Amino acid sequence: MDRLTSMAIYVKAVELGSFAATAEAMNLSSQLVGKHIASLESHLGVRLISRTTRQHSLTEAGLHFYERAKIILAEVEIAES
Repeated sequence: MDRLTSMAIYVKAVELGSFAATAEAMNLSSQLVGKHIASLESHLGVRLISRTTRQHSLTEAGLHFYERAKIILAEVEIAES
């Protein structure tokens, strides 16, 4: 999976607070959102989001990754413009 796309999906999921809302906002399935986040977690070797059936919350690593990912995505946007 494309890491930048996965990062963008992760940032959106953190900001919206749910995979379902992220899927709707990005015109994706909830399952695909989950796969992108799982792919990031696998690549990084850490859990970014603690998930239960009712909610999810960021881990400490997830918070740090979110903060850096936002900067990286903003820099990519600037570079592309």
